[in-house]
Amino acid sequence: MILLLHAVGGLALVLSIAGIAYAFLSGALLARLSDTPSPRAAVALSLLKPLCGVEPGLEENLASFLRQDYGAAVQVIFGVQDPADPALEIVERLRLAHPEAHLDVVIGDGPAGSNRKIANLINMAGHVRHELLVISDADMRAPEDYLARVAGAANQPGVGAVTCYYFGQAQAGFWSELGAMGISYGFLPSVVTGVGVGLAHPSMGSTIALRGVVLDEIGGFQAFAGVLADDYEIGRAVRASGRRIALPPFAIAHGCSERGFRELLGHELRWAVTIRCMDPIGHAGSIITHPLALAVVATLLLGGAWYAGAALVAAGFARFWLKRRVDRFVGATSGPWQWLLLRDILSFGVFICSLFARRVEWRGSKFHISANGKLFPA
Repeated sequence: MILLLHAVGGLALVLSIAGIAYAFLSGALLARLSDTPSPRAAVALSLLKPLCGVEPGLEENLASFLRQDYGAAVQVIFGVQDPADPALEIVERLRLAHPEAHLDVVIGDGPAGSNRKIANLINMAGHVRHELLVISDADMRAPEDYLARVAGAANQPGVGAVTCYYFGQAQAGFWSELGAMGISYGFLPSVVTGVGVGLAHPSMGSTIALRGVVLDEIGGFQAFAGVLADDYEIGRAVRASGRRIALPPFAIAHGCSERGFRELLGHELRWAVTIRCMDPIGHAGSIITHPLALAVVATLLLGGAWYAGAALVAAGFARFWLKRRVDRFVGATSGPWQWLLLRDILSFGVFICSLFARRVEWRGSKFHISANGKLFPA
């Protein structure tokens, strides 16, 4: 038994050292992105915002997309499926506060399908006025040059769609701050690194911008009505058409509104299981993105050996350095450095759970997930 524990501890130590190297690589790639110029453009576009209920920060999130420094026409379409959805009250307040904005509201049940966001988008698609579509989740908050940068990326040769990096921004207290830290200091560096070394080709709900002709070519929104990772699948279909996904060198804020541990765990486990379904090998390899937690495991299982302790100190320094690189890139901080150890242990626990989970909760409903990412009511 002791030999087994030492073997597991030794493996954790090796993985932690690999994770330390990964953290420094991520930081270097983030620093390079921070110094990369971003092209800008102004073309008429339609901005689609599917809504479902009210979460903390929703009004300010949506308002940020109406305060854009943009030199062309913007049609903003808000879509809900329930005519009694309280989000409509916020939309009406925004309409009064921004009389200059071109706002449309689409209400409808949508077609059958387990993915209600896509059902919402199918309803909204019939009201689009411009060729360039920008789709962004309701929990995103954008800087004033967001549309100019997205349009600039969409105008580059060979680009079929644009997506955006994002970081976490707490909007509901302690647990939401831990959630924000998980996005900023766990998820964001992994995406930047995967893109930087050519192993990842993400398409994320923060932004999907594409032209109507491209959307029609990949089957329209209807082609994605039954999948969990609709953002990823849209991106994969765009790439299969011979076009590339552009990621401009900036990040927008993802509002985190978790009010308790169970809610935080449910959100993060759903994300992790989604990633596992999309890319099981990459998901397994992401264990090295937890060097601090792995160093803690190694130190405990190896009886506090000096070399395990040295790895723990090095991992702590690497994570702190990476946090500073992330904060510089996004221009904000998602949480204090003193919480990094707690955040990393929680992230490692979510990773372990995601290896075995077969059911997730989404918008109050429970689903089973097939191996190819299809959703089935639980």
